[in-house]
Amino acid sequence: MKTMFRNVLAASAGLLAAGLAAASANAQGQAYPNQPIRFIITHPAGGLPDTVARLYGRRIEQRTGQSVVVENRAGGNGAVAVNGMQSAAANGYTFVVTDGAIWSINPIINPQLSYSVKDLKPIAHLANAPLFLAVHPKVEANTLDEFIEFVRARPGKLNYGSSGVGSNHHLSMVALAAALKLDMTHVPFKGTGESVPALLGGHVEALFSAYPSLIGANETKQVKMLATNGAKRSSLAPNLPSIAEKAPGYDYSVIIGMYGRAETPDEAVKKIAAEVAEIAKEPEMIQRLTTLGVEAVGAGPDAWRQALDQETTRVRRLIEETGLKLR
Repeated sequence: MKTMFRNVLAASAGLLAAGLAAASANAQGQAYPNQPIRFIITHPAGGLPDTVARLYGRRIEQRTGQSVVVENRAGGNGAVAVNGMQSAAANGYTFVVTDGAIWSINPIINPQLSYSVKDLKPIAHLANAPLFLAVHPKVEANTLDEFIEFVRARPGKLNYGSSGVGSNHHLSMVALAAALKLDMTHVPFKGTGESVPALLGGHVEALFSAYPSLIGANETKQVKMLATNGAKRSSLAPNLPSIAEKAPGYDYSVIIGMYGRAETPDEAVKKIAAEVAEIAKEPEMIQRLTTLGVEAVGAGPDAWRQALDQETTRVRRLIEETGLKLR
């Protein structure tokens, strides 16, 4: 009797193991994606990359039937988020969603980063977000031309804020100063949550920031928006010039996209890039991004890599030409 019982147990265990193995094989053989996807963001919740990631993530979730979990891991010039992705399996289910800085700026600022661009695979270019030049009302300038004249008449006296040394906000002003021969003093802050209130309080007199963080204050005349740092005028404020109109080739708008581990399977790259391309064409997505001052892009890995490399070249050239010290 005992022998028979042991044989039944052994047979049951064998069937269970075989069933689990078959289930695992079936899961692996299913079309991608067949399990939850994770987006790791280098910025705190509520920031522009976070908002863009959540909008795309929600649509990818709806289109694929797999949940998309968004996780914020700010810090270390993007290293915290990248390390989080690197610690996950290289199976195409964990991505970093952020701006171009982790590829184009941070490795230049900090050669001792815990990662390199060789560890990253560009997946998709989600959006472009121009920043806007804004000044405090006490600045006697209502246009970009008047701002240029104001600064030139007071070399070194105008203080401008940024969201941190080496940020797009900082580099935008450095490039503006270099292109138009302006002398200003940099006051870095820890993000726009500090820099914009500093502008509103008159502690700094100018800065670059995203449309949503400025438009309310602009409408109540707490700040004056003068120009955009994109290659062309923004559809949200077509009356404001692009700095490129004064300095051809100037373009420091924020580029936002997805990165995977270098070993990310091609199947995952192709699927996610294809989903992003379709989502970026949806009228509702275009409208939602537009209200944030963001332009939907939806380009694939090759175009995203090209955009990142172009930004890297632009940043390196700016640092070389200005002798800018970022560390």
